[in-house]
Amino acid sequence: MTKPVLTGDPPIPLILRRSARAKRISLRISQLDGRVTLTLPKRLAEREALEFARSKEGWIRKHLDARGTDLDVSLGAEVPVGGHLLRLVPGQGRRVVIGPDSIAVPGPADRAGVRLAGHLKELARDRLAAASDTYAARLGKTYYRITLRDTRSRWGSCTSDGGLMFSWRLIMTPPDVLNYVAAHEVAHLAQMNHSPAFWAEVSRIYGDYEPPRRWLRAHGGSLHRYRFSN
Repeated sequence: MTKPVLTGDPPIPLILRRSARAKRISLRISQLDGRVTLTLPKRLAEREALEFARSKEGWIRKHLDARGTDLDVSLGAEVPVGGHLLRLVPGQGRRVVIGPDSIAVPGPADRAGVRLAGHLKELARDRLAAASDTYAARLGKTYYRITLRDTRSRWGSCTSDGGLMFSWRLIMTPPDVLNYVAAHEVAHLAQMNHSPAFWAEVSRIYGDYEPPRRWLRAHGGSLHRYRFSN
């Protein structure tokens, strides 16, 4: 069966998903991998979904252009760490070493991306734990665990039993952005909502949270372009 595609330069593959709960066609572009997914009601003709996609082609291409192309992380590539672009270079010994303008990654060149990802996850856990400790102390609350994931739709979450979850890719953001997300999730220990009272807690333990929020809205999606699977 021919896979649906928006013709043009370049052609855009489409993923069609049917849902018994869908009342109308919905369109989503994944910031993680750039996939364009159309969800349509169970009995809707496929041609109607394709017509809908064609009517939104300009919007789709604009968002894909803004996201940029995926980048396979390998020696010679530049990767943001702490908000600064650093070039991957061959390393010596056993440790990944982050310098002012480069990251030295030892071992086989074809494993550089995987090796770097492992190091960044460890670094993210350390920094997010330190930030969460700081904001939890200011809030006067206790969290019980920290989990790191590579999430598509959120940078963090907080469970009712005090579990904090963060995207490890936060280590790629400027420090104030990582700190803001930690403060945001810690504030949920007091307010499990996004009410004015919640934002008052964020402001109290973090300060002016609007600049890092704006940074995430403008640049956060681009961090999912970096592929560490080589």
